Amino acid sequence: MNYEEIKRHFENHPPPKEVQLTPWANITDTQVFLKSCYSTIRNFSGPMERCPALWHLRDFYILMKKSQKSADPIAIPAGQTEAEENTTQMTASEHNTEKSEAEA
Repeated sequence: MNYEEIKRHFENHPPPKEVQLTPWANITDTQVFLKSCYSTIRNFSGPMERCPALWHLRDFYILMKKSQKSADPIAIPAGQTEAEENTTQMTASEHNTEKSEAEA
């Protein structure tokens, strides 16, 4: 994922104001953090994969995606238990595996 895609993601899905990126790095204003990363990336003159601001931006993006997934409730149809939902998911997964093997 490149810098522009991450920037668009955060424009459409703003992060919370404060985030603990690592045990030793606490971001107190995520908008200032993002603007700083964007500015540094734009002005970086070396190879983009060596830009520390891009590394920080990617780490932040991954953290936000992980926290978003863990915060999303699992959608279980009304009247169906979680165990039944897991069985349904495994069956669909097995079906996709069999379909992939048949196509190969």
